[in-house]
Amino acid sequence: MLDLSESRAQIDVIDKEITRLFQKRIDVCRDVAAYKIQNNKKVLDKTRENQKLEVLSKLAEDSFKEHGICDLFTQVMAICRKRQYQIMKEEGVAQPVPFDCVDEIDKTNATVVFQGVEGAYSHAASMAYFGDLATYFHVPNFEEVMKAVANKEADFGVLPLENSSAGQVGDVYDLLTRYDNTIVGEYYLPVRHCLLGLKGADIDKIQTVYSHPQGLMQCGKFLNEHSSWQQISQANTAMAAQKVIKENNPKTAAIASETAAKLYGLEILEEGINDNKTNTTRFIIVSRKKCYRRDASKISIMFEIPHESGSLYTILSHMIYNDLNMTKIESRPIPEQPFEYRFFVDFEGNLADAAVENAILGIKEEAARLKILGNY
Repeated sequence: MLDLSESRAQIDVIDKEITRLFQKRIDVCRDVAAYKIQNNKKVLDKTRENQKLEVLSKLAEDSFKEHGICDLFTQVMAICRKRQYQIMKEEGVAQPVPFDCVDEIDKTNATVVFQGVEGAYSHAASMAYFGDLATYFHVPNFEEVMKAVANKEADFGVLPLENSSAGQVGDVYDLLTRYDNTIVGEYYLPVRHCLLGLKGADIDKIQTVYSHPQGLMQCGKFLNEHSSWQQISQANTAMAAQKVIKENNPKTAAIASETAAKLYGLEILEEGINDNKTNTTRFIIVSRKKCYRRDASKISIMFEIPHESGSLYTILSHMIYNDLNMTKIESRPIPEQPFEYRFFVDFEGNLADAAVENAILGIKEEAARLKILGNY
């Protein structure tokens, strides 16, 4: 039996030879890329790669080595594809992304739409982002926000995308897929829920509480302490406050903001009832204009992939290989395709960066569908 140092010496020699051959294979990729560019062929040829893996796997001496060979050459071919994408970019073959780079997002005399009514958290986020000079109006649901922007009734729309306690707002993710609006900004709003009632209401006599489903979820511990209360969902927290005013019943209450209490003349029966005291909602700002700020540093994309082993890794590997930091990933079911999903990814970068351009090109070529949701 060889000692460890002798075994490692053998491995070093083998690894040097593998490295030499690997670099030679990469060099050949330039000729392959040139042919594909000249003949307008896609970089990914799945049939060819499967045939290649089948031939190579037959050279294996046992099942363990067979699996290892397939894994190894799957990675080798993926890296070679990435080199071909780089060459395509260098040769100017790749289509540029259809976004305009601007110094600032123009908010001058902006018309802004949000879901809900005055006093809702969406209203607060809108005011915080755009200030007093914008013109605001509200609509009853998230889709109406997207429609108003798409139809030029509003310059910008403000939508909640996720909450630090309750997670994603799934409907908004779905709308980003369906509408051709672009994310141009975001705002993080701290959320502090309060229990609101009529003037003089007694918390011990409350029987019914109204709020948005997320508001009810985010106050689960408090509501468990009052398990006899009937919980009824509303379109948003401010509308819950309005309902308490409209019913004029001291036995009803709403979970909403301090702003809503002041706006509708309700009494705060208990403050800060949300489970997570650092509860925060991330709002996105959408526009129908496809643009991004020159100093934008976050990119959001959506992609769909084949329902097969390794397909998600294949797409995400383009970010890894181009040294891009992924900060978030979410999935949503694809309608009419049971148990198949589309993915939403945030990563750091700017659409003008070479690394981002290379990653986007690779993902576009290899995903079933890619949509750049925004750079902000």
